Amino acid sequence: MSDTRTVSGKSARGAAKLFNYGNIVAVLLPFPLIIFWFGASMFVYAMNRHHPNPRVGHYTQQAAYRFYAILGFLIVAGTFFPPELKYFLIYWAITAAILIPWSVRDILRINREEWSDVDIPTEQSHA
Repeated sequence: MSDTRTVSGKSARGAAKLFNYGNIVAVLLPFPLIIFWFGASMFVYAMNRHHPNPRVGHYTQQAAYRFYAILGFLIVAGTFFPPELKYFLIYWAITAAILIPWSVRDILRINREEWSDVDIPTEQSHA
């Protein structure tokens, strides 16, 4: 016997915005939140990338690409930074200038998009 479970459009919209919100907060308060968000973002990505609503996975993937690319580049470029705080502050400012507007743009796009409920078939076993 099979049944269905419904994922609401409102829930899907919130899930689609979650990675972008994390990016904004992590960049606004860079230390230590960006370190914690790096770890937590992997959990959020794993949860939402294969969401029943494929648009959630799309928006999550795009936000993740931006975040991981910028952090990955910091590892490469930061290796050659002199041991002075100003270089990391400049990098943080560039990161904020890239991630915040892009994340806000995605959140606005998500809010304007029509989100419908998705029915998921569930299998029930009777022992």
